[in-house]
Amino acid sequence: MALHGFGEKLHSGLATTVTTHLQEVSASIEAARDDQFLEELNRRWSEHDKALTVIRDLLALMDTTNVSESHKTPVLRLGLDLWRDNVIHSKEIEARLPHALLRIIQRERMGEVIIRDSVKNTKMLMRILEPSLYEKDFEKPFLDDSAIFYAGESRVLIECCDCREYLKMVERRLGEEKERASHYLADRTEPKILGIVEEEMIAKHMRRLVHMDSGLVSMLLRHEYEDLGRLYSLLRRCTGGVSTIRDLMTSHLRETGQQLVTDAGSSRNPVDLVRRLLDKKDKYDKIVTGVFGDDKTFQTAVSTSFEYFINLNSRSPKFISLYVDDTLRKASEGAGGKDDVEIVLHKVMTLFRYLQEKDVFEKYHRQNLANRLLSGRAVSDDAERNLIVKLKVECGHNYTSKLEEMLTDIKFSQDIMRGFYASQGVDEEAGEGPTLAAQVLTSAIWPTRPSTACKLPDEIHDVCEKFRAYYLGSHACRKLTWQTDLGTADVVVTVGNGQKHGLNVSTCQMCVLVLFNSADRLSCKDIQQATAIPLPDLKRCLWSLACVPDMNVLCKNPMNNDIAEDDVFCVNDNFTSNLFQVKIDTAAAEEESEQQEIRQKVEEARKYQIDAAIIRVMKAQRVLNLNSLVTEVAKQLQPRVLPDPAVIKKRIESLIEREYLEDNRNQYQYIA
Repeated sequence: MALHGFGEKLHSGLATTVTTHLQEVSASIEAARDDQFLEELNRRWSEHDKALTVIRDLLALMDTTNVSESHKTPVLRLGLDLWRDNVIHSKEIEARLPHALLRIIQRERMGEVIIRDSVKNTKMLMRILEPSLYEKDFEKPFLDDSAIFYAGESRVLIECCDCREYLKMVERRLGEEKERASHYLADRTEPKILGIVEEEMIAKHMRRLVHMDSGLVSMLLRHEYEDLGRLYSLLRRCTGGVSTIRDLMTSHLRETGQQLVTDAGSSRNPVDLVRRLLDKKDKYDKIVTGVFGDDKTFQTAVSTSFEYFINLNSRSPKFISLYVDDTLRKASEGAGGKDDVEIVLHKVMTLFRYLQEKDVFEKYHRQNLANRLLSGRAVSDDAERNLIVKLKVECGHNYTSKLEEMLTDIKFSQDIMRGFYASQGVDEEAGEGPTLAAQVLTSAIWPTRPSTACKLPDEIHDVCEKFRAYYLGSHACRKLTWQTDLGTADVVVTVGNGQKHGLNVSTCQMCVLVLFNSADRLSCKDIQQATAIPLPDLKRCLWSLACVPDMNVLCKNPMNNDIAEDDVFCVNDNFTSNLFQVKIDTAAAEEESEQQEIRQKVEEARKYQIDAAIIRVMKAQRVLNLNSLVTEVAKQLQPRVLPDPAVIKKRIESLIEREYLEDNRNQYQYIA
């Protein structure tokens, strides 16, 4: 028929026959009960689909000749269109089909096991319907129904579940919808249904979720990182979700950090305080890396939070310097390996970067370094220099120049002492009489205080004078001043039962103890006259020798904790110790006065730093207004200190008075 001009008749006959057949099929489907409706529709569609394939193959010649020439609908498309017009658009089927599909999907969502082949009718709809009709007849009702379902479910769950359970349910629902979409929905429907779940179950409740008792803060405190990761991965799907987590985490971190650094109990143990800060920093770094995917905004939030609460305590620079000192001292005693020290110092530098008063840290660190070097308790020259390199990278050469010169002085002093003993013709280790180990310190470099006057014993004085003569013989233009308050001495004491102990004491304590070689009992006043030690320093010295339990090498009468001028002292014949070598520390001066002294030195040094920065800026710019000048000066000083703008303004006024600058209606001009 196709070859002899009857192709059009064959095509129209096919259409008529299929239409008649599909009308019967439609009536059969309409007659099916509700519980069998989808099953009958699916069965009939499968038969029709197979029949179309056979018919298309039988009439292939008509498809390639007559259909293309006469612009008729191809057989396969014709069969689909007729199914759509006669079955799907049948008034009753068109009304029942969407509701039946939505009803069975609803049953599956409620946990009922369904025959998924019955829902595959949606694939048939995609084949036979235009995209706009698919959206109108199925997708829109499906999405509307889903929104109602998930809105209702989320309201119930948010009231009866904790945050962890709720998040797991949301995760499960998203997985179910994704799987459902892959089985019987169009690809373009999947992001829409997932968007519905995200909006109804996450976006509308995310603030309540993170603020629950079992929410973000609880997860942070209990180290529940799996749940925290689930919270982050779900909330990041929604606009504002990440910022909601970040804001609450920042608030919690600042609150707990502020409590830590301002707690009076924590301040009494600065080393432990800094260790806890480092632990907190490690914890949040791991959270940002492992849970929040190295999100830069979270990294910034953690850094700004630490900078905020560390600088709430004005003693933070001192505490960090004490922690560094403790770490290096313990390492020198064998409590940690070289690699361990390097790791700890690397972490400490993170806290150092957050300090706004790095110049205060430098003062304390220089003091602690001096104590380590003079007491021989530096872990190693390499470790000290590595720390100095780290500080130089952060703050520049000027910040660390004095620290480097201190190490140079110690090495130079060792060479000087070897030369001194060689010139005396004696062995440094095995010589008779007192052995001197002098450290020659550059006064402008070391954090020395005004020297405490102290009259040395004759045998010590003789050795010191020999060293003075040797040193000035090769350095004639220099001046030596003995800093006895910084020195130490090793002495041997013999108590009443003949037992001997080696005592490591300060130079002033040594001067006191030597007096008892020629006297059994001495008053505080007698000791002060013999040694010329200022009375406040002498009282601290005597207190540490007579009033510290298990260290009281002297006896005091009357026996109390106060030192008076008329108190009498003698050697404690009952002194015992399990150790031969005993270290006796001198009672420290008042910490508050020391802190005030360092603060005053820092404030004084800042004046010169600010003046120099102002001059550098004005030399480059020549003319600037006040705000611009203050901003530029603060930027230059930032590596060392974050100065108060009011202080900068005062220094500008000082420079105007000294005629370095000229004020011309708020325009400052540099005067060469």
